[in-house]
Amino acid sequence: MLCCSHVIAASLASAGNGTALVLFLSPAPTFRRIWKSRSVEQFHATPYLATLLNCMFWILYGLPMVHPHSTLVLTINGSGLVIELTYVLIFLVYSERNQRLRVLLVLIIEILFVGAVAAVVLTIVHGYVRRSLVVGVLCVIFGTLMYASPLSVMKQVIQTKSVEFMPLFLSLASFFNGICWTIYALIRFDLFITIPNGLGVAFAVAQLILYMMYRGSTVRQMKERKQKMEMGLVNTNGSLKDDLENGTKIGN
Repeated sequence: MLCCSHVIAASLASAGNGTALVLFLSPAPTFRRIWKSRSVEQFHATPYLATLLNCMFWILYGLPMVHPHSTLVLTINGSGLVIELTYVLIFLVYSERNQRLRVLLVLIIEILFVGAVAAVVLTIVHGYVRRSLVVGVLCVIFGTLMYASPLSVMKQVIQTKSVEFMPLFLSLASFFNGICWTIYALIRFDLFITIPNGLGVAFAVAQLILYMMYRGSTVRQMKERKQKMEMGLVNTNGSLKDDLENGTKIGN
């Protein structure tokens, strides 16, 4: 029975790493759109900054001098770090000046914060158990923030009755990634993994419910905005925010 649970846990860990990679790559269509339009439109940088911070802390957690034998943690979060940093850099290139400064400031603060925590943990905190505990608690906190980061987007969805700027693939990837790691953590009785991923499942379910509620109205809004662009009534790079401000949004 014990052997069976180990096999299941190992399989879930592999599946979790696979879904985590899908989660990191799921915003690619969004950034392809940003790249082509040369504008971030009404997309938010918060989820990508939060995921970047989460990856940095899990990399710190997986270091041999903090938590030995954590190769899978290092590899998947190292990949996530590169991918999320690429997203943030694209966001910086195509955002407006004020937004660019805010995102850059947050990025710098994140790097300095993780660097400071790493310096303290590696010099003042001694022993694998204590280091793992300190960094593990921080991973729980910032992992929870990563999954909660779409709340700002969810607020926008409710206000505009549109899911245009809440990518479906990101919500689906968050859901399946959270499911895999929550089951794995329950088998291993690891609260550091259970708490953020359990909350991640709840937030992902909420996003999927919103998507089902507002998908129809989103299609109508995008179709009407396309018609108005053809008539020259809105800008080519117009957004739902512009529609609201100009009084051109459908369903008033």
